[in-house]
Amino acid sequence: MFDRILDLLMPGGAPRGEPEIHVAVAALLVEAARMDDRFDPAERRAIRRVLGRRFALDEASIDQLIATAEQAVEGSSALYRFTRVVAERFDPAARVGMIEMLWEVAYADGTLDPDEDALIRRIAGLIFVEDHERGVARQRVLARSGNVPQG
Repeated sequence: MFDRILDLLMPGGAPRGEPEIHVAVAALLVEAARMDDRFDPAERRAIRRVLGRRFALDEASIDQLIATAEQAVEGSSALYRFTRVVAERFDPAARVGMIEMLWEVAYADGTLDPDEDALIRRIAGLIFVEDHERGVARQRVLARSGNVPQG
């Protein structure tokens, strides 16, 4: 099923429906995890946790979704196809929730890389989340996790 979705997300595809949203969100999370040139186990666990919480998927579905997202990110040089799905299909509160998920992944390894911060800022703009809302989302994630930001 996710292979068909990946085909839809490739150039020229017109993603529609819930599974396409799952792939778009997962692809953005994977991209955030890879921004610092590492995709470490803590980031992978964070992605699994936020995908499971957001979409109520079982473990096998989460694994398949992450694998599909990794393939989608490998085959893509632009975030627009993923951010477009989120911007079109999520209401404003859900888009801020997407930014919170990105912050969770970015802070999963305990350090915020400048490239991760820049990516989240870019994604926020593409999905119409204001700078203030992005900052508040970051503070909520830090408060929940007890992380002290570094980097």
